[in-house]
Amino acid sequence: MSVQMVLLPVFVLVGLTFALLLMMAGVRTRALTSGEVKIKDVALGRNWPDRATQIGNCFNNQFQVPLLFYVLVAIALPLRRTDLVFVLLSWVFVVTRFAHAGIFVTGNDVRQRSLAWFAGVLVLMAMWLYVALRLLLVV
Repeated sequence: MSVQMVLLPVFVLVGLTFALLLMMAGVRTRALTSGEVKIKDVALGRNWPDRATQIGNCFNNQFQVPLLFYVLVAIALPLRRTDLVFVLLSWVFVVTRFAHAGIFVTGNDVRQRSLAWFAGVLVLMAMWLYVALRLLLVV
């Protein structure tokens, strides 16, 4: 499997993270410039309006479960344990992250969001198991 095929899902997921960062910055800037909050009220990262908190939490979430995905790619790629199955699972994981983020920043239905999160976790667990078996069994 080519390096580009393996890294493309990574770049797409990083793109989602940057998009959320820009969205968060915009919402927070508007909250400050409109006078909805004062800088002293949010200096410690608390007291943002609900919408800014919602997007900020979604952004922060991109550094939790996805970190395990990034680490797995960083391990599997140089060890040449990536193949079509790995890439397809990577894309499924990325799709679950987009679904999770989309639910998070729109209606924020916790039940739907949890299902998208859990689906991503299951896919990521399968990826780790797949790579571990390929490494340990030298397949």
